[in-house]
Amino acid sequence: MMQRVVFAGGCFWCTEAIYKRLRGVVSVTPGYAGGETENPTYEEVSSGTTGHAEAIQIEYDSNVIAYEKLLAIFFHTHDPTTLNQQGADVGTQYRSAIFYADANEQEIAERVVQEITDEKIYPDKIVTEIIPFTKFYPAEDYHRDYYDRNRSQGFCSIVIGPKIAKLMKEYAADVKDEFRK
Repeated sequence: MMQRVVFAGGCFWCTEAIYKRLRGVVSVTPGYAGGETENPTYEEVSSGTTGHAEAIQIEYDSNVIAYEKLLAIFFHTHDPTTLNQQGADVGTQYRSAIFYADANEQEIAERVVQEITDEKIYPDKIVTEIIPFTKFYPAEDYHRDYYDRNRSQGFCSIVIGPKIAKLMKEYAADVKDEFRK
């Protein structure tokens, strides 16, 4: 069954590159969520004044990959303990957030956070927002497939490359065949 979910885990170039590699994921769209400005631009969101986070909208087949698995990968491929920051990217636009569509998604996300907290996977408190989905605005076209089009660029090789390597190590069975080469 086709589903959609919106996550914000810092830079959307990073999160898009991770999720597009997963079996059952049909599409990943970088964009903006959680703010007040209608149809924001990258420049507006980057200023930190719109309230939006860089986010991705994932369309996936829940018969192939479960929402819980998407959440597990979300929490293992970014730092959910840094408020409004991922690495050198600082500002509310880089916050960690799960935008739930219904009470079931909210309950699952809250349960997963509690399980990770109980397992003490992170030494610091998880600050990921779990908030209702309102609206998603796709980012400008030049943000799509950024990592795959710019692998030799410094940010891509230094920041995104290790995240992809971690995905390949920890979730290899969930990676599409074409990305295992």
